Amino acid sequence: MVTIHDRQILAKAWGSLTQFEVSHPRRDGTRQTVTREVYDHGNGASVLLYDPETDRVVLTRQFRLPAHLNGDDGHLIEACAGLLDGDDAETCARREAEEETGYRPSSLTFLFDVYMSPGSLTEKCACFIGNYSPGDRVNGGGGLDHEGEDIEVLELDFEAAYAMIGSGEIVDAKTILMLQWLKLNRQR
Repeated sequence: MVTIHDRQILAKAWGSLTQFEVSHPRRDGTRQTVTREVYDHGNGASVLLYDPETDRVVLTRQFRLPAHLNGDDGHLIEACAGLLDGDDAETCARREAEEETGYRPSSLTFLFDVYMSPGSLTEKCACFIGNYSPGDRVNGGGGLDHEGEDIEVLELDFEAAYAMIGSGEIVDAKTILMLQWLKLNRQR
């Protein structure tokens, strides 16, 4: 049984950063008490848009401050994604696809839930493949100005996008996982 002994909110803005003191059982039967900081901004959903007729995917490129602070370019290539904001995961995936890429997927297939960084973040991301065709474009995409989004839409041949994992051009975990799923399953 996990026991929370103390919790202190260290920061609260877009999300909350809380320090916890917890004790939990160890595999050897003893108990361990640790102090951990946890950041919570809610759960999210992501969708990799795929056109099976042309074997193309739609990805996005946008600035990510944490990647920049870690010494990388900061302009990451990713599948579109966003926070649930009170919606279910499928509704969020559809909304984010349209806002960020301009495409309204004709169908969504749920793939898996994934914790992106379970040692410090509560966020769980629901991942989907969304089928699209050129006729499913309803606007130019690019994100929402009032949310500070400035998103470049990239439409790529699947194999070119997949190769970007090995070249280091795609380093976003959820995108790598969905591209890998598609590599293994797109012929079915």
